[in-house]
Amino acid sequence: MVAGWFTEDGDGFRLLGTRCSACASVFFPREDVHCRNPGCPGGELDEVPLSTRGRVWSYTDGRYRPPSPYVTDPELPWEPYALIAVELESERMVVLGQAAPGVTVADLTVGMEVEVVPGVLHEDAETTWTTWHWRPTGAVG
Repeated sequence: MVAGWFTEDGDGFRLLGTRCSACASVFFPREDVHCRNPGCPGGELDEVPLSTRGRVWSYTDGRYRPPSPYVTDPELPWEPYALIAVELESERMVVLGQAAPGVTVADLTVGMEVEVVPGVLHEDAETTWTTWHWRPTGAVG
């Protein structure tokens, strides 16, 4: 897990971004140093929870074992996964992430509604690395 990118407190699982107090630009991944908007004079950056739902903007399937920093065991068979670019409902920004387990590119269409859910990137005997996944709304799991 990357500290500060999401939370499971209060309202459930949410991605966390930052918003500039001067221009209202929202950033994900979060920005904690300065506003990235080149036309902004700069303002205070406040943490904000992002929309939990959005629409599929684009998608593809990952058919290769990803490089570091992803942790994979070369001794285990590789399983492709769907990668989804989602335009968040309120922020109108696109956030990339893996589809929830069991969701394939055959299950996706551009424009369909998806929701962010907690996921596991990798786990071993000592550690579970958590992340976010996108899941079609109404899906069970």
